[in-house]
Order: sequence, then C-alpha cells, then structure tokens
Amino acid sequence: MQPIVKKRIQFTLAHVCLIIASIFFIIPFIWLVSTSLKEITQIFKFPPEWIPNPFRWQNYLDAMEYIPFFTYLNNTVIITLLSTLGVIISCPLVAYSFAKLKWKGRHVFFIITIAVMMIPGQVTMIPLFLLFNKFGWVGTPLPLIVPAFFGAPFYIFLLRQFFMGLPDTLRDSAKIDGASEFRIYLQIMLPLARPAILAVGLFQFMGSWTDFLGPLLYLTDETQYTLSLGLQQFQNQMGTEWGLMMAVSTMMTLPIIIMFFFMQRTFIQGITFSGIK
Repeated sequence: MQPIVKKRIQFTLAHVCLIIASIFFIIPFIWLVSTSLKEITQIFKFPPEWIPNPFRWQNYLDAMEYIPFFTYLNNTVIITLLSTLGVIISCPLVAYSFAKLKWKGRHVFFIITIAVMMIPGQVTMIPLFLLFNKFGWVGTPLPLIVPAFFGAPFYIFLLRQFFMGLPDTLRDSAKIDGASEFRIYLQIMLPLARPAILAVGLFQFMGSWTDFLGPLLYLTDETQYTLSLGLQQFQNQMGTEWGLMMAVSTMMTLPIIIMFFFMQRTFIQGITFSGIK
C-alpha cells in the first residue's frame, strides 16, 4: 500500500471516529434546545419527538419573567469576568517565576503548589468559609472573585509548562539590550504565551460561569444570585417546569459555546503547546 493512500485511510478513519464521538456529545445539547421549545404535553411523548411542533418561543419569555433573569445574568457576568481577569493577571506571573527565574526555594514552592492540586475542594471548604466569614465577606461576591487574583495551582502548572518551552535565548538577548526582567516578561514572554493564557482564561470562564457550589455557600441575598442559583430558585418556586427550565439552561449554555467556537483555535494551541519544548 502506498504511503499516501495509507495516510488518507488513517485520516478518514480518524475523522469518522471523531464524528461518531461528537454525536454522543451533541445529542444532549440538541435535546436541551428541543425541549426548551416544546409544550409540556409534547415533552413526555413516546417515542420522543426531536422537532417541536409547534415551536413554543414563549418558553423563553416566560422563563425570564418568572425569575429576575437579567439581574442574575448581570451578577454572573461580573463575577465571571473579574475572576477570569484575576487568573489571567496572577497565574502567568507565578508560572513565569517558576519556569524562568532562578531564586532560592522555587522548586520547594512549586512542589507545594502541585501538592495543593491534590487536595479535594471539600477539605478546604469549611476553613475557607470560616476565613471569609471573619473577613466579613460572606454575603458578598468577594469570596468568588478575590481568590482568583492569588492564582490557581492547575493554571500555574499549565502555564509553567508553556513558559519552559520558550527558549532562554530570548531572555538573554533582551538582557543584553538592557531590558529589565519585568519588561522581558511583559513585552516578550507574555505575548508568546498568549495561546496558553487564553486557554486558561477560557477554563476559568467556564468554571466560574457554571459554578453552583461557590455562590450557594457565599451568596445570601437573592439580588446577588448567579444564573446557577437562579435556576435552582426557579425550580423551587415553579416546580419542575421542564420547558422553562430547559429554556434557562439553554441561555446559560450558549455564551460558553459561542466563546469556544470563536476561540477554539487558540484554545487548542494553548493545550497542545503546553509542555512541548
């Protein structure tokens, strides 16, 4: 078999497998959108009907009327953007320090950082709650925002691997030209690490946007609720109104999907290049 034919067969088989796998991932989303446009009597039909008949767009309007949707959306956007900004500012700084700067004890601190990744969140949940309560932050969005400005172990590890793949000759050349370490980081290393930083930002955005446990622990005022808490509040007030719940869930999911489609090339580059010298 000729090498070109063999490569084409491998290429085709790989894409067929990926298409089949993608079907299993996309079916739940299609069902979500389909259910959000159905009347209650059509949702439980058997066999299931994938195409709503008729399309009930009123579900979206009703869902936004039954809960203060735009208030929850505004709260979610603020918390998500600020926490993502915090991660983008703090994690590259720490990661660059671990990867490129020579300072006493950096390996020990890096091991500690990696060790923190192994600790389940449930272990630190109560101590953190007591700490934030002493600060007077419980009942405010601060516990969901401020910690992001002090870095996250997984993101630091991911970015460190990326920075380690950048050649030291760039730093050496800049130092010869008289550039300070911070200027080297800001003007040379940071632009080169853009794919990895955007990948980290997307991870944080998705995690913060869909976070339920954090807002449940720290937010006590209904006017400060996020969309995740608002969805639970909707279920408590209205019962299991599947059409309306699916409408809210669709509106929650769409921003992440849209963002991923616009950033998928950069996101994949950031994941692929991390750890490759």
